Amino acid sequence: MNKRALPSLEVLSRVPVGSTHRTPLLFVHGAFCGAWAWQEHFLSYFAEQGYAAHALSLRGHGGSAGHEHIDWWSIADYVDDVQSVIADFEHKPVLIGHSMGGFVVQKLFEREHPAGAVLLASVPPQGLMSSSLSMMLAQPDLMSQINRLFDGNWAQSEVLRDAMFAQPVDSATLERHYHQMQTESQRALWDMTMFDLPRLPQRDLPPLLVLGAERDRLIPASQAHATASFYGVSAEIMPGFGHGMMLERDWQQVADRIIRWLVEQAI
Repeated sequence: MNKRALPSLEVLSRVPVGSTHRTPLLFVHGAFCGAWAWQEHFLSYFAEQGYAAHALSLRGHGGSAGHEHIDWWSIADYVDDVQSVIADFEHKPVLIGHSMGGFVVQKLFEREHPAGAVLLASVPPQGLMSSSLSMMLAQPDLMSQINRLFDGNWAQSEVLRDAMFAQPVDSATLERHYHQMQTESQRALWDMTMFDLPRLPQRDLPPLLVLGAERDRLIPASQAHATASFYGVSAEIMPGFGHGMMLERDWQQVADRIIRWLVEQAI
């Protein structure tokens, strides 16, 4: 495969029957995941509220091509993927990014002006260094296990529970998600650490909602506030949630907050 060629990309969609909102939604997943993370609850729920809901698997993730070259892919490549999908939309979308996906959305601001954006437990524009240092000091055991994932070595499924969930999750669901997880691009991880951090866009920002999770062990609530401050907005912290906000037992609270924001913005 040519490194610069755009791979075939998986896009999962749920389109409502009957009247719809004009603005489509595009969900962008985090590291080690794929579009499946949004298919679990969010796609169908947002379609039920009248939104055309789409979730992209970035190259090398989920059902998209490029797995064999996963460590080639940069954050810029992931931004290319998002751009290629939104180019096919009739109307500018609202982008909803989780964790690494939120970082990718921030980098897209340098190229595009979407109808709006929602950042969920997003890697902050200052990068991963601060959250990594905090985890190293406060949770060295979890940090050690996370580093194993970065190296492509899978830890036990209980590590996934600690990293992603603050609310109860049954064993069958945890095992299913564990087997859906995958390796991540080392290049992209370094880009998020120091080599390709977001810059404030030269144009006006789109409407922006920043949501953090109170019990997030990967991207602490303080990092959500740092993200919001960078863009001149306020963060909202969802009480009782862990990092995997869209997969938690009370996921609908997060979805409903996004929907209220969309209504407030008349999107």
